[in-house]
Amino acid sequence: MNVPREELDLHRMTVDEALLRVDEFLYQAFRAGMYRVWVIHGKGSGTLRQEVRRYLSGHPLVRRYGTADRYHGGVGACEVDLGD
Repeated sequence: MNVPREELDLHRMTVDEALLRVDEFLYQAFRAGMYRVWVIHGKGSGTLRQEVRRYLSGHPLVRRYGTADRYHGGVGACEVDLGD
């Protein structure tokens, strides 16, 4: 069984592609027993960041999310705590 990485990089994806990948990633990470992961959306225009955050805010596995620390991407990434 492949253990998922702790981070997902969404660079070069459309919003639709990215949100599908985020959903798959969160479920894989949760099933693997991870409690914290990072979603890297980049800085860019901010559209992807905004849509990813909107999606995370309503996801059933997300207990908390926020801007990652500078070692994990800062404003270009979200730190996500998982739970059920």
